[in-house]
Amino acid sequence: MNLRSITLGALLLAATACGAQSLDDGAAKAGPDGRRTPGGTTVTLDQAPADDKAAAIVNAVTPDQALAAKVPDAVRAEGLKVTTSVGYPPMELFASDGKTPIGLDPALARAIARKLGVKVTISDEDFNAQIPGVITGRYDMIMSSMSDTPERQAKVTFVDYVRAGAGMILKAGNPAGVKGPADLCGRTVSVVDNGSSLELAETYDKDCGKAGKSGVTILKFPGDQEALLQVRNGRAQANITDYVVAAYKAADPGQKVEALAVDGTESPWGIGMNPKDEQLVECVRGALDALIASGEYGGILKAWSLEKLAVPSAVVNGGK
Repeated sequence: MNLRSITLGALLLAATACGAQSLDDGAAKAGPDGRRTPGGTTVTLDQAPADDKAAAIVNAVTPDQALAAKVPDAVRAEGLKVTTSVGYPPMELFASDGKTPIGLDPALARAIARKLGVKVTISDEDFNAQIPGVITGRYDMIMSSMSDTPERQAKVTFVDYVRAGAGMILKAGNPAGVKGPADLCGRTVSVVDNGSSLELAETYDKDCGKAGKSGVTILKFPGDQEALLQVRNGRAQANITDYVVAAYKAADPGQKVEALAVDGTESPWGIGMNPKDEQLVECVRGALDALIASGEYGGILKAWSLEKLAVPSAVVNGGK
């Protein structure tokens, strides 16, 4: 992993306006351990690995002096401790080394840390252990495709960073002319059994019946790959899945498919933090807003073919 050193001399007294600037005051020199040396404090900012499609954008993010000055002391000293759950590409997956998390969530986590001028560690953790991990202080924040829901808001505070919903995978060129759920009447769709995609397919089937049209034939499979194959071999006209999954498959030219977002199914996904860490919540919200305003956020999403997930601003606890 490539590292870049910058200096945070006199940062704690900074009161400058927000702006993506280097925090090097020209006085401090990095010691061998990257810690405090005469003239200031040196922080070594982590860079995204080359395997990350957004690496060039992430690694160009520079700290915002005003935001960095507000970072809690513990985070400034220990770095931002992030938990994710690897195994849901393109949101979270491992790099070619088999151990470094990459994907949209790690890319945004690294960008936020760089904007705040702190180091970051990203740990793979079981999804159900993430909220307890934040509450107990093991982690500072969750960045793991977690839906912002009122039930979860009772335990953690969210800074919403994308809006995601269902999608369809269609054969390249969309020969069936599917533009939305209404076009599925009289057609065949494939889904993973016993999931939200099956529920959507069953809802669309009922809607077709109510409209006096032919219903939807639903093919159910145990996994994504089997469901996707039905579109590629022409047995199904569409595969209903999560849009992020559809976009990831469509980004691979070898799959010869395209993705379609299903409007009206979107809900916010949030960065989860301990409600007691109000100062950190505001720093993360500010960092995300800064990345949105600079265009770096949009660039990171585009690099992962997920620009349709973009939000116009960072909202706290927007899930209803």
